[in-house]
Amino acid sequence: MNFQQLRIIRETVRQDFNLTEASAALYTSQSGVSKHIKDLEDELGVQLFIRKGKRLLGLTEPGQALLGIVERMLIDAENIKRLADDFNKVDEGTLTIATTHTQARYVLPPIVNLFKQAFPKVHLILQQASPSEIANMLLQGEADIGIATESLTAEDNLASVPYYNWQHSLIVPFDHPLTQLKEITLQDVAQYPVITYHGGFTGRSKIDQAFDAAQIDVDIVMSALDADVIKTYVELGMGVGIINDVAYDSERDYRLKQIKTDVFGLNTTWIAVRKGHLLRGYGYEFISLCSPDADIQALKKVAYPDY
Repeated sequence: MNFQQLRIIRETVRQDFNLTEASAALYTSQSGVSKHIKDLEDELGVQLFIRKGKRLLGLTEPGQALLGIVERMLIDAENIKRLADDFNKVDEGTLTIATTHTQARYVLPPIVNLFKQAFPKVHLILQQASPSEIANMLLQGEADIGIATESLTAEDNLASVPYYNWQHSLIVPFDHPLTQLKEITLQDVAQYPVITYHGGFTGRSKIDQAFDAAQIDVDIVMSALDADVIKTYVELGMGVGIINDVAYDSERDYRLKQIKTDVFGLNTTWIAVRKGHLLRGYGYEFISLCSPDADIQALKKVAYPDY
């Protein structure tokens, strides 16, 4: 038994049992993949895959039991390398951050700037994705740190710490009637078409819950994945925008006025890592820059109890 065989087992499952795709992902030949699988089955004395001719259809019961062990072994092997790298190359390597457009565009730039000043040799990768995709990237080992408002606290295999709290605000043209009101209610907002985030993004569920709880019908004429798109169509007069309050830039958005309100409740953006995934030291430094009050030692214990 060797690590290449274990990697092949994991990648074959990830590629939906397509040996061509698995061999391409591992930069090896399909015949080599098939031979490694057969050699491991012969060594263990059990059949790991359900077959139909030369095709693999799924995992047998022993194969399903083995997959969990394989995942843990490969994670631990990666952690051993990271642990050694922590002592040998404390300021070099790669850090992959998976986050949403809002965080990458409006929240993280000063953090990234400070981080790059402290760790100029670390290659930082910012991957923009939806909250559910971010959670999946963490679980699949495709990202080291995830930052989002939704999804991250719902996964048992992720450990999270709060980043910051925020509220939605309204974005309208300067001559909009809502700018004349001293206090905004949900009923006031519902008198106009609304442009806001797509479902599952940037606290959209809080917006829907607020209107539903008040039993107010609202005309959401357009949904978008990020605030920049929302503001573009608000400028065209298509509706009232509802965005994360940090996504308004008075210099860039000078044609629009921000109206702060608490009618949609409080949201929390979270920072998450995969349990069992040992970050390099600079990864924890990145989290500390984001959230100076975060208990990094507690996060390490939750994410990796044996550290």
